[in-house]
Amino acid sequence: MTPVLDVRDVGKVYGSGDATVHALRGVSLTVERGDYLAIMGASGSGKSTLMNILGCLDIPSTGSYHVDGTDVGALGDRQLAVLRNRKIGFVFQSFNLIPRMTALANVELPLAYGGVGASARRARALAALDQVGLSDRTHHDPNELSGGQQQRVAVARALVTAPSLLLADEPTGNLDTKSTTDVLRILDRLSDAGRTIVLITHEDDVAGHAKRIIRLIDGRIVEDHRQAPVDGPPPRLASVTP
Repeated sequence: MTPVLDVRDVGKVYGSGDATVHALRGVSLTVERGDYLAIMGASGSGKSTLMNILGCLDIPSTGSYHVDGTDVGALGDRQLAVLRNRKIGFVFQSFNLIPRMTALANVELPLAYGGVGASARRARALAALDQVGLSDRTHHDPNELSGGQQQRVAVARALVTAPSLLLADEPTGNLDTKSTTDVLRILDRLSDAGRTIVLITHEDDVAGHAKRIIRLIDGRIVEDHRQAPVDGPPPRLASVTP
């Protein structure tokens, strides 16, 4: 089976001469379908640069990178935008919801960009919001939701296109303890259901939910091991069909 991510000897260099910064140095990793991977590292370790490359938001200086069998280096800007829309669901620390749009409209947005018709968009967005336990908040604007609820809307938005990869960048960084638990339980349940998840974090307790941990130092992978994820009773989640 084709891996969801196949990264080979990727390097990323910024600047030149005395100002040269090697953000990544020969990073190689493979993420199989259904894996739940946490990428860890201190500030300056290269984890944010790696996330941007995995999300096709940046391109490597050297090496190759395939998403679901597609060679990202062979794609133009328009093709990259289509790949991001169809293959990758993003969850960011700052939620990135549009303030004057309802939760439902925010979740529909990737489908609108992808050309999905209005009735299908609505049905899929409602199903995604139900999946994260927010079917009673569909018509609330972001400022009417708690931080944890906003992040759950962001997770629903990431899921609504049925992407090959869910890429979460410090998804609990702006949340209180209870909201953090709620979001991590949702990610646990999605992993149990077979979703492929890559989580960027610097927190050990968050990384403890993953099946595999990769640690970066100075742009290099210095640790890659599997673990038994922490136990916890996840909430009931409905399935979302493409």
